Amino acid sequence: MILPPAPSGSPLSSTPSLYVVATPLGNLQDVSLRALAVLGAVDLIAAEDTRHSQRLLDACGIRAPMLALHEHNEQEAAGKLIERLAEGRQVALISDAGTPAVSDPGARAVARVREAGHPVVPVPGACAAIAALSVSGWADGGFRFVGFLSPKSGARRSRLAALADAAEALVFYEAPHRVVECVVDMAEVFGPSRGILVAREMTKLHEQIVRLSLGDAAAWFAADPNRGRGEFVLVVDGVPAAVGLDAEAERVLGLLLAELPLKRAARLAAEITGAPKNALYARALELKQD
Repeated sequence: MILPPAPSGSPLSSTPSLYVVATPLGNLQDVSLRALAVLGAVDLIAAEDTRHSQRLLDACGIRAPMLALHEHNEQEAAGKLIERLAEGRQVALISDAGTPAVSDPGARAVARVREAGHPVVPVPGACAAIAALSVSGWADGGFRFVGFLSPKSGARRSRLAALADAAEALVFYEAPHRVVECVVDMAEVFGPSRGILVAREMTKLHEQIVRLSLGDAAAWFAADPNRGRGEFVLVVDGVPAAVGLDAEAERVLGLLLAELPLKRAARLAAEITGAPKNALYARALELKQD
């Protein structure tokens, strides 16, 4: 749908719309001028946690009424948004931080508003996944956004196994009480040589961003209890591009795999043949799966 031009001086369309507005991850200076204009002009703001979002609105001098829209009431709240839009009101949707409806409440509400025939307008800005990916150095081959994994170890490892061959970078969100067991599972499933970027508390006072191997990640967390606190984005490098292995490297790797665990076989094959360890590890994964 092509929206009519906005009235002169207004940041809003003349057609009642739902504006999906990105808000700062932590640093309030990251809020966009357009986001401020839209939030200041709408008739209602749907927020994941109204108490949390009220601090942002107060800091920006915005007085619009708010409606709670979270994972436990999303369907009911979506109905209220549709009612307001049908009445000719303009409505904004925000989450606690970053871009709404991306591993946050809002996707079902957006779908219902669209199904009801009302326009949905993005007001882009901060996104934790993109912010972490941009400083990883691994975005040139594309990426796959995974979001939160299952809190149950078995289901988490199964999901990771399904992603083990991905050539593109993988982007995850994780909670502080699960982040260590998550990176341990990643090291087991993806292998210790794969790279991981840990982005903690981005744009906030205790922001910490580090890139290391999965094999070193658990020890990095263990070295300082504070490293396990806050909100996390994890970016895992994709499977390295296949490097052709000569016949001797293939032969040695095959013999070692028949007797040894995958990681040890790849390491010893690299020492014996001089072939790249990452290429041998990737080939070993292929052989095991076959």
